[in-house]
Amino acid sequence: MNPVTLLPFIVLIGAMFLMTRSAKKKQAAAANMRNEMQPGTGVRTIGGMYATVKELHDDSVLLEIAPGVHAVYAKNSIGAVLDDAEYNRIVHGDEEEELDVDGAVVPDDASSLTELDDAKDDADADDAKIDLGKKAEADDTEPADTQADKKSDGKSDGKADGEADAK
Repeated sequence: MNPVTLLPFIVLIGAMFLMTRSAKKKQAAAANMRNEMQPGTGVRTIGGMYATVKELHDDSVLLEIAPGVHAVYAKNSIGAVLDDAEYNRIVHGDEEEELDVDGAVVPDDASSLTELDDAKDDADADDAKIDLGKKAEADDTEPADTQADKKSDGKSDGKADGEADAK
């Protein structure tokens, strides 16, 4: 056999090997993460629910999803084990310090970017608004009744007597 004909098969087998290898690495990392769970650790399930680990079993985990509310989940349903700071920030709303960039405080939202400057007067602000209402139609348009009369006549639409609309 010619080596050129075998080249696509070799490339295909190599690609399959690399894909399965990376998938096995991801599975091993996920299993390692699940094994590092301890009671009191904050977790996120694959469904996006945040909870605290209460008890660990071989294949299941008892999670506290709200104070006094417990649920049993499979270990495979744990999507991420969170560190304490991230869990508290997400679940309890503990805010981290605001970011300072060159001494300026970065706002949490864009409302300060959309406010009008105080230097502009109210007249300029009114001119900037766009009128989205309907415009009055021109007087040269014919009422619908006269247009219907012309079409029933048959001569106004460019057709000779006896011509049909069928093609």
